Amino acid sequence: MDAFSDPQAIARYVENPPRMVPGYADMQRMARLLLAEKAPEHAQVLVLGAGGGLELKVFAEGHPGWSFVGVDPSAAMLDLARRTLGNLSDRARLHEGLIEGAPQGPFDAAACILTLHFIERQERLRTLLEVRRRLKPGAPFVVAHFSFRQNERDLWLSRYAAFAKASGIEGSQAESARIGIGARLPILSPEEDEGLLREAGFTVVSLFYAGFAFRGWVASA
Repeated sequence: MDAFSDPQAIARYVENPPRMVPGYADMQRMARLLLAEKAPEHAQVLVLGAGGGLELKVFAEGHPGWSFVGVDPSAAMLDLARRTLGNLSDRARLHEGLIEGAPQGPFDAAACILTLHFIERQERLRTLLEVRRRLKPGAPFVVAHFSFRQNERDLWLSRYAAFAKASGIEGSQAESARIGIGARLPILSPEEDEGLLREAGFTVVSLFYAGFAFRGWVASA
C-alpha cells in the first residue's frame, strides 16, 4: 500500500476510481442502498479503508441521520477523506490504523470498498472476523474489490487496463497499474472471497456487483 503514502498518487485518488473501476458511482450507490435495507435512520456505520472519503461522502449525503467511524492505515488518505467530506466531516470519526484500532461498536452496518484486495488471505480472514465481531446481529456488510479466477489473471488484468485506457487514463499509467497489481496484490477468486465471508461468520452472502475484474457482495452479520 506504498502508493497511499505517495503525494502524487493521493492527489489523483479522487479522480481515478471512476475511470478505473467500471460502474464505480453506481456501485457506491448500490452499496448505500443495501446498507439502508437494514440500517436504522440514525445508524452508526463502520467503514474500513475509509481513506479518500469517497464512499463516506456518498453514504453521508444519502442518509443525513447516519454517523460514521472510518478506519484507514494512511494518515495522508484520512486527511484527503476530511477534505472530501467538507462540511460533512463532523459526522465521521476517523482512526488511523487497522481494524483492531476501531471502536468495538456494536455498529448497525459496515462497508469495505476497494480495500480487501490489498490484504493477504489469512490476514483478510482475520480482518473479516474483526469486522463481524463489531456488528450487531443481522447487520449488513458490503464489500467490493478485485476478484477473479486465478487461471484468468492475465486476461482480467488486461481488461482492467483496457477499460482504464478507454476511460481516459494515459496508456503508460494503465499498463503500469496492470503490472503492479499483477505483481503485488493477493487477489482471490470469487469462490474464495465468498468462502472467507462465510468462514468469518457472515450469512446470506449475495453478489450484487460485477464489473470486469471487480466483484461486490452484501452479507449479514
